[in-house]
Amino acid sequence: MWIFGWKGPSGFSACSTAEQVTQGIDGTGLTAIVTGASSGLGAETTRILALRAVHVIMAVRNMDAGRNAKEEILKEIPNAKIDVMELDLSSMGSVRKFASDYTELGRPLNILINNAGVMASPFTLSQDNIELQFATNHLGHFLLTNLLLETMKKTAHESKKEGRIVNLASEGHRFTYHEGIRFDKINDESGYNTIYAYGQSKLANILHANELARRLKEEGVEITANSLHPGAIVTNLLRHHSFIGGSGFRYSNSYLHKSADNEKIFVMELCGLL
Repeated sequence: MWIFGWKGPSGFSACSTAEQVTQGIDGTGLTAIVTGASSGLGAETTRILALRAVHVIMAVRNMDAGRNAKEEILKEIPNAKIDVMELDLSSMGSVRKFASDYTELGRPLNILINNAGVMASPFTLSQDNIELQFATNHLGHFLLTNLLLETMKKTAHESKKEGRIVNLASEGHRFTYHEGIRFDKINDESGYNTIYAYGQSKLANILHANELARRLKEEGVEITANSLHPGAIVTNLLRHHSFIGGSGFRYSNSYLHKSADNEKIFVMELCGLL
């Protein structure tokens, strides 16, 4: 539709691809972690960062899927610098292990993209007995960010390059429980609503980014924290919702929803990553 061709101040429109947005950018010397990088937006973000010479660490729950995604990218970009590391954001133990292993490697970290998530899933408790959407979408990323923050501060100081923390939020943050985030009822199965539970986890992503950005600025640290709605994009994030994830939705909305498969995403434009 012609309306999606309107260009904003950046010179890009809703039809712009990540490749177009990052054309001419050289990310040599930068290191990024992308969570949920084995498919969807995470895989496409990894591909684009690798295309621009960024060293990308794919943080994935399924190592086989992560390796397969890496191999697909390497077919297109043979010189890409990509590593795959295991991370299950629903498990705080897994988050701590990932952060510890990464720190022990002594690698720098310029960019942290908190992308992984689940959406509208049936009521389930994580390994730590926390409602799965809140545990995966918010708590896991919150802990991961805190554990890697000193590494990012050190990298920003030594490299003299501003670090970036990006939380993939959603317009779904508007559709939450009446009280917003139900801190005292996170595990209340009787009042659980799949969409509202997703909404409160995305609202938490935004509040996290806002407060972190304030604290980093107050501290004088050269790191920015941002949250964003990446647009309506058809990925396997929708698999738990019978209507949203159905094949009819995918095909009937092909003109209104972007697809990570055809590169029509604009994560990089909204993040201002590089």
